[in-house]
Amino acid sequence: MNILVVGAGGVGASMASIAETRSFFDSFVLADISKESAEQAISALDDPGKFSAAQVDARSESELVKLIQSVKADVVVNACDPRLNEIIFNACFTAGASYLDMAMNLSEPHPTNPYEEVGKPLGADQISNDEAWRERGLLALIGMGVEPGLSDVFARYAADHLFDTIDEIGVRDGSNLSIDGLDFAPTFSIWTTIEECLNPPIVWDKHRGLYTTDCFSEPEVFHFPAGIGPVECVNVEHEEVILIPREIDCQRVTFKYGLGAEFIDWLKTFAYLGLDSKERIKVGDVHVSPRDVLASVLPNPSKLGHLMHGKTCAGTWVKGTYDGEHREVYLYHVADNETTMREWGSQAVLWQTAICPVIALELLSNGSWKGTGVRGPEAFDAVPFLNLLGDYSTHHGMVEMGPGLWPRPKSTGQPGWDRPVRRAVVPA
Repeated sequence: MNILVVGAGGVGASMASIAETRSFFDSFVLADISKESAEQAISALDDPGKFSAAQVDARSESELVKLIQSVKADVVVNACDPRLNEIIFNACFTAGASYLDMAMNLSEPHPTNPYEEVGKPLGADQISNDEAWRERGLLALIGMGVEPGLSDVFARYAADHLFDTIDEIGVRDGSNLSIDGLDFAPTFSIWTTIEECLNPPIVWDKHRGLYTTDCFSEPEVFHFPAGIGPVECVNVEHEEVILIPREIDCQRVTFKYGLGAEFIDWLKTFAYLGLDSKERIKVGDVHVSPRDVLASVLPNPSKLGHLMHGKTCAGTWVKGTYDGEHREVYLYHVADNETTMREWGSQAVLWQTAICPVIALELLSNGSWKGTGVRGPEAFDAVPFLNLLGDYSTHHGMVEMGPGLWPRPKSTGQPGWDRPVRRAVVPA
């Protein structure tokens, strides 16, 4: 397999450091608009022999096609901001290469009634191209990070091996990460975090279909394993709610993030001030988006690992029946920042995201996963993925939930958002 990763940021660089320990590929090209960034990531590897750097502007489909063809890429990994998804996705189709991303195309909330009506959902244009990719004999594996990604693999495993019927699949993410010396410093892209958390959250119901709710709705206290403990989780917009019902028979799918009250207050403040806006406003002689300004003044998450402490947990809570009895389980994966920094040189959140596409690439390379069309991780056999996860020395876990077992989450009964947002920023 010849691999091309577009984007040499935290996730792309982490992918290279993980992949260098494996032998399933012939070449690995790390490309970025700054070739120097890609070269720096490769120079940090212990064994850079099968890696090379390239320069590409991912805003140009023609540049991407030319690079894909010149390096003879079998699969292209999109490790860029999801705003570039459409261009990279289309370039792969044109060049005849398989495609993989970790976050689907951005949604477009309903223009006038976003918290009561669904606009264009996440990944809508990608999924609508499923038949065309099948006809070309190509695979676009979308949402193959940790969440979405590993969370979908857990859902597939539960459906195939742990349950006879499934009532609800609820992805739950929480951590006890802290950062020394900084009052506010997100551990992942603030641009993407705002997109997920301040867009209308989505829920899927078998009878009602996809619907939206208020931001930070249905708060509950979820008990995370590995010493993380109880964390308040709230509804946010996320891809699993779109992907999982395509392949798995269930009654309901949700996604809740353990943001914490302080982080939610920061996000609310950004919204009240209009700093979450993507629309460009005039400042002096230039036009800028407030969200881009916010992202530029906050610390780069990939540079914070040495200041971080704690663990992050990604997992999938499944409720249903097995052998005629009610059953609830939480399948999860934990990344300890001390371990990821020591062994991989990557902070925990970025490393946990990066390891999942590397495992998927190995499964595609050895034929354990195969297919065509636009598919999510839940479309493939979960067992090879989970076995390989252990082979990478980072095992998953599972707890049984219920009376006398692991505690079930408890609703707080509090409103997610206590007053409407009245925008103060007027687009130019």
